[in-house]
Amino acid sequence: MKSASPTDALTERTARIAALGYDYPSQPKRDVRACNLCGSDRFVVLGRRDRYGYAAAARGCLSCGLVFLAPVMTEDAYAQFYQRTYRPLVSAYHGRLIDHSTLQDEQREYAADRAELIGEYVRGHGCRTLLDIGGSTGVVAHVWAKAFELEATIIDPAPLEIAEAQRLGLETITGLVEQYDPGDRRFDVVVMCQTVDHLLDIAATLHAVRRFLTANGVFFIDIVDLRAAYLRHWSLETAIKIDHPYYLTDEVMRAYLARAGFAVQRAEFAADQLHIGYVCRPSAPDATTRPDPASVTALFREIRYVQNAPAVR
Repeated sequence: MKSASPTDALTERTARIAALGYDYPSQPKRDVRACNLCGSDRFVVLGRRDRYGYAAAARGCLSCGLVFLAPVMTEDAYAQFYQRTYRPLVSAYHGRLIDHSTLQDEQREYAADRAELIGEYVRGHGCRTLLDIGGSTGVVAHVWAKAFELEATIIDPAPLEIAEAQRLGLETITGLVEQYDPGDRRFDVVVMCQTVDHLLDIAATLHAVRRFLTANGVFFIDIVDLRAAYLRHWSLETAIKIDHPYYLTDEVMRAYLARAGFAVQRAEFAADQLHIGYVCRPSAPDATTRPDPASVTALFREIRYVQNAPAVR
């Protein structure tokens, strides 16, 4: 059977996304007046459309290199998005079902891969409790809870995925992490797997994590490396998507961590060569940390090159 041409495949993808009827333009949004990392108001527009075809503007901070959507949907709009639209939209984009049941095998592979990265920092260090932020179906938390003998809790905004986590016997919290108040509760291990790009306020969330992590705790976080994402398909547009308010490079993520009070113990690419994982310990916050200006200039120069150079075949 003859495979579909790139043009036909794009037409079919566009039709699948249109059939969902998600009205992104009418969703409530807020403007972004200050960079979430460094506070600057010096931005440049890098792109005007995302991979789904929505008119979503991606801006870059000229002072630190953080890339973000602006305007961006409100907290309530995102809550509705994750409850009703997120998984169907991703499924339509890829042309196959991706939901709370089909993604669990992939999550098990991920959990096994990343367990090797964090194991030496958890085993033998008296860790007893784990909080998985954006924990999805609970597979990662469940695997790590068994491997490291931890009591696991997950927080996630998607009810269907929370239901899967409950079937695994995990404690669950339904909602956005930005709305979570742990009170006096503290956790020995906090993980944020394939989640930070989805946050609405990275700086505030990382500072909150620092507060409810125990003094000798372990924090694991990973990012979709923006550079790897746009170089993979030679396109910034395919790296931008409305479900990711933020887009991070290694330099930007390290600055975020230092500012929030985390010292990186180890950093490593995942098997997909797209995600970078960071194992961190609490440290003294350094509110002055930011990426070197030369790295910011190089990032935006490279993005412009990718946008204007002949497509790689």
